Amino acid sequence: MLQTYCIDCHNATDWAGGVAFDTMTPADVPHEIDIWEGAVRKLRGNLMPPPGNKQPTQAQKDALVGWLETSLDARHETPRAGHVTAQRMNRTEYANAVRSLLGVEIKVEDLLPPEIEMDGFDNIAAALTISPSFLDQYIGAARFISKRAVAGHAKLTKTTYLSSANETRDMPLGSRGGFKFRHFFPADGEYRVSILDDLTGGLYTNPALFRQTVVIFLDGKEVFRGDVGGKEDLGLADREAGQGREKINGRFANIPVKATSGTHEFTVTSLERAHALSDENIGGGNANNGARINSVEVAGPFGETSIGHSLTRDKIFVCTPKNAADEKPCATKIAQHLATQAYRRPVTDTDVVKLMAFYDAGRKDIGDFDGGVQEIVMGVISSPDFLYRIIQPQGDGKALQPLAPLELASRLSFFLWSDLPDDELLQLAESGKLTDAKVYAQQVQRMLADRRAEALVTGFAMRWLNVDDLKAVTPDPDLFRGFNDNLREAFSTEIRMFLEEVLLQNKNVVELLSADYTYLNADLARHYGMRGVLGPQFRRVTLTDPNRFGLLGKSAVLLRTSYGNRTSPVLRGAWVLETLVGAKPTPPPPGVSTNLDQKDGAKPTTLRDRLELHRQNKTCNQCHGVIDPIGLAMENFDVTGAWRTRDSGQPVNASTVLPNGQAINGVAQLREALQARPDQFVESLTEKLLMYAMGRTVEPADMPQVRAIVHTAARDNYRFFDLVMGVVTSDAFRMQGPAPAAAPAKDTKTVASAR
Repeated sequence: MLQTYCIDCHNATDWAGGVAFDTMTPADVPHEIDIWEGAVRKLRGNLMPPPGNKQPTQAQKDALVGWLETSLDARHETPRAGHVTAQRMNRTEYANAVRSLLGVEIKVEDLLPPEIEMDGFDNIAAALTISPSFLDQYIGAARFISKRAVAGHAKLTKTTYLSSANETRDMPLGSRGGFKFRHFFPADGEYRVSILDDLTGGLYTNPALFRQTVVIFLDGKEVFRGDVGGKEDLGLADREAGQGREKINGRFANIPVKATSGTHEFTVTSLERAHALSDENIGGGNANNGARINSVEVAGPFGETSIGHSLTRDKIFVCTPKNAADEKPCATKIAQHLATQAYRRPVTDTDVVKLMAFYDAGRKDIGDFDGGVQEIVMGVISSPDFLYRIIQPQGDGKALQPLAPLELASRLSFFLWSDLPDDELLQLAESGKLTDAKVYAQQVQRMLADRRAEALVTGFAMRWLNVDDLKAVTPDPDLFRGFNDNLREAFSTEIRMFLEEVLLQNKNVVELLSADYTYLNADLARHYGMRGVLGPQFRRVTLTDPNRFGLLGKSAVLLRTSYGNRTSPVLRGAWVLETLVGAKPTPPPPGVSTNLDQKDGAKPTTLRDRLELHRQNKTCNQCHGVIDPIGLAMENFDVTGAWRTRDSGQPVNASTVLPNGQAINGVAQLREALQARPDQFVESLTEKLLMYAMGRTVEPADMPQVRAIVHTAARDNYRFFDLVMGVVTSDAFRMQGPAPAAAPAKDTKTVASAR
């Protein structure tokens, strides 16, 4: 195989890619892991030999890949693990940990800067560096959170919530529009809620507005109901114009609401009304448009307040001093309690002494017991023991070592929950029982059944698929007039709920490609050209169009792999290769033009025509010859994922020949081609899952463990929990390798003379 297809380029004369196969023998394969794991990856993705060169058959490639993997796996050192440096909490983990420790909900994006990502993940230890300015922001966040948590002095505040930044799914049945948000009330008392939008809409200029009923819920209980629109409001707006509108909107401002201290959930929405039930069809229109509610303000507290019991204070104040003499012993107990949970280990006397210094300063400067406790909280959540997970080296640190039980508990919890380990997991770790294989497996199953395992969808799966930030692409409003923020949110909700079903219900992960079901509301169903789905609520829908099956039919994927003004077979093909096949294509060389937009004044052509011109360059074709055919099969989807049959006035041609020589026509046949090699897809998923779990990049020497996990999971149809169990029981997850040796310092004299 090498002599026939590879050595013409990869030889000791040309050294293409820095590889010379003519200097190697089959016996060298187990000893040149980096080179041969790279060869396996390129062969699996049909990246080599490059298009235009003589090609082996798929059977020949499969035979070579099988032999190489067998040779590499036989060489696998057991145990084998890489090294993870000190790992800081990312923003999501920090917010979750603060909520678990203190019961405080925070908008972490308002307090801390974004993280640096590696391969789409924001929990990779090597990228989680911290600068002096970053440290200042952590201290500022700790100060803000500690004040909110203790809430000893409730000051009047106003907070505005926007629908675009809050939850719009799982709204009450029979509701239309609006959104949910969580608000922290610093004390028991009266608060005032105001809807900031102009609820009259086009009432004065368009007499088609039906009467709408706006409803506000607090923790699921109705606290307000009021009507807007209809004949009375139309008459008021007609008589008094602008002042009339102000009077109407004034009914939805400064609405009094009584609440206890702590975090509570508001739902602000309007009732869904059937067109046939309305007797106020003044001029046509749609009774189900609903009142447009996009922004809500909560102000308070007003009048007398009191600091009562709340989830937050109860988590902190495990004791209450009866007199001045009781204050310090009680503060010491609070410090021990918080630090034990936050540091994820038993606390020492030294830990407590440090925190009591914070207490003394707060008691003196703020002037009361609560002020001292507030400073304890700040000291705890700004401590490196809270912010970092550090695997302590054993001995000289130069040997492979198992993680200590408490270290393993933290790694397991942040993997499955993106959160602190709970009391049960910590107690088992502290007692040493967590290292028992049966107990360990039981804990993993328990944690996967917990609602916090949803972090595997939002933290892992959405990032693996690169659909966690759909705002990165803004469709041109002149070209895609039906697109809006509500539809973008629907894209995100659909794929999140779809991933939750496949992963958290422990299904065969190949269903991510093949599933004939999805989750839709009326807006998204209309976008997909489907009938019979009514209302804003998402529900499970069986698909009949095979073009919509699985990930390849999801608008979230299709939007994220497009530009704002056009689709991109290049982005889509590269996404399939990297994400679903596990073979990342080579990026274009510097200086190469990648702009395939239609030129102004030129005769309209399809994107396929422009790509074919681009591929006529042999250098370009080496990559595009692999990428483009995959992406072209998806061309019936426009930027927003809507189905189309024409591009620039020309018929869309989605027929293509895949890099392995297989002819296909359209996205459904592309999906079938991917499903035909399920182990390849599952291996790609598992590699990323292991990376996310460990907090480091997967190295070539880790790949035998990845393949072993996949082979084991194949026995029960690749169920997701089996993949998770394979990851958490692997050497790579449960052990720590020695730190890599520092690179030798360069001899500047030698470098200078060489120049």
